[in-house]
Amino acid sequence: MKQEPGVALLVGAGDAIGAAVARRFAAANYKVCIGRRDASKSAALIDELVKAGRHVQAKSMDVRKEMDVQALFAAVEHEMGPIELCLFNAGANVSKPILETSERLFFKAWELACYGGFLVGREAAKYMVPRAKGTILFTGATASLRGGKNFAAFSSAKFGLRAVAQSAARELGPQNIHVAHLIIDGGLDSPEIHRRLRERGVDVAGMPSDSLIKPSSVAEAYWCLHQQPRDAWTHELDLRPFAEGW
Repeated sequence: MKQEPGVALLVGAGDAIGAAVARRFAAANYKVCIGRRDASKSAALIDELVKAGRHVQAKSMDVRKEMDVQALFAAVEHEMGPIELCLFNAGANVSKPILETSERLFFKAWELACYGGFLVGREAAKYMVPRAKGTILFTGATASLRGGKNFAAFSSAKFGLRAVAQSAARELGPQNIHVAHLIIDGGLDSPEIHRRLRERGVDVAGMPSDSLIKPSSVAEAYWCLHQQPRDAWTHELDLRPFAEGW
């Protein structure tokens, strides 16, 4: 019997890592659903992949709302099939001196990057555990490991997400659910990072082409994690360019 393509659900999938992961899994014949706050922002990517003959769609949702997360999973399972891969990729990268970090800013960073990750990971487990099959991936950052200057809110949120991932991995691994946390330790080769570098006076055009992390390289790492045999699962993987100090 021919096996149906798996389903990859990418939550908080923006135009850099999220789009690259969508392309990578779609190229492997996975059905792909992108969940983000405004699904229309993925219209160009959806058109690109549909024209290439891929099965892909995008849905609007808010990772901070439990009912939105539950509705997304239910819709994907009903419309596309069993979810084999779930990626939580939402971020909250804010940089503020601690004296300028308001209660609202701190809470919003945690709510998006940590609480949202918990909701998504828990919902993925609800569907995967009864089938004893699946991979749950979380995108982390340098801030997952250390609190940097001006990053009290972001680091706290990412520290929390890493803890959620570790707890889930220890609980779900014996049930054949692979949970992995990927630390992106460096700038992404993306328009947004290019803009920030230029604002700091950096000549982006003069930088070596591989001194920033290509989203496609991150996507390949996620693909490799998903393909690992369970006798040698990786829980945490850090990626950084050769030129990054650490």
